[in-house]
Amino acid sequence: MGVTRRPDPEPLPDPTLLPEPKKLGVLSRLAPEPMKVVLNWGRRYSLWVFNFGLACCAIEFIAASMARHDFIRLGVIPFAPGPRQADLMIVSGTVTDKMAPAVKRLYEQMPEPKYVISFGACSNCGGPYWDSYSVTKGVDQIIPVDVYVPGCPPRPEALLQGILKLQEKIARESLAERYAEHGAARPSATALRSGLVAGPKAPGEEPR
Repeated sequence: MGVTRRPDPEPLPDPTLLPEPKKLGVLSRLAPEPMKVVLNWGRRYSLWVFNFGLACCAIEFIAASMARHDFIRLGVIPFAPGPRQADLMIVSGTVTDKMAPAVKRLYEQMPEPKYVISFGACSNCGGPYWDSYSVTKGVDQIIPVDVYVPGCPPRPEALLQGILKLQEKIARESLAERYAEHGAARPSATALRSGLVAGPKAPGEEPR
């Protein structure tokens, strides 16, 4: 009776030939792919909202935050103390040309990563007032928008759907890709210091 020889096991692939997994931003050496999943999960379910309620859509936003709809159960915390504590700006209402600089200034004060939901037809494109001399034709003309919620005014359920769509976007995003363009155009430290007033020199210090 012959003995059947066990086939040799397949050799393991050479680790030097395997494709390198995607990493995370400037910490690519320290933060592998699983870390991106954890960070995105944390951002997804801890969105502090800075509400820019400008017109009747703000009432629908308030209704979405109350007990009946309760978007806190989705990990969205309403009414951040200020823009520096907020992750998500919800622009709900008519943006006028006079209000647009304030919207842009407060958006720039929010820390990265930050997101914007345009809530309602007026915020999306000007709505019924699109041909007015004083109305901005969409908040996306002054700040980048991640999710648009249509309606005039939209119901609170529409805002809940918009939040879910934003959370799906956050879950699959890569910060390295999100800030690739900004990183390429980032000014040098010398350029950032060029407009600053030099401080007094310490004794024995070389002039700058």
